[in-house]
Amino acid sequence: MRILSKSTLKAFWKNYPDSKTALEAWHKEVLKADWATPQEVKASVGNASILKGNRVVFNIKGNHYRLIVKINYSYRVVYICFIGTHSP
Repeated sequence: MRILSKSTLKAFWKNYPDSKTALEAWHKEVLKADWATPQEVKASVGNASILKGNRVVFNIKGNHYRLIVKINYSYRVVYICFIGTHSP
């Protein structure tokens, strides 16, 4: 998968340094993925939440952070929509 844009992740972990390792691990995992459907995302990342409009919520670092992406499955592109804190 291609991810747009890593700069969003970098900007976030600059403000929340404890998120860097988990976000880099997520980034590495997604780059290796080849998801064609939401079901494949869910099978690969069990704690992912599938939303309408090809959006997916990933819980990062034990649910301390939430990452919302939109996936274009045809082109294998992941667009980062939002990342923020989330109280577990």
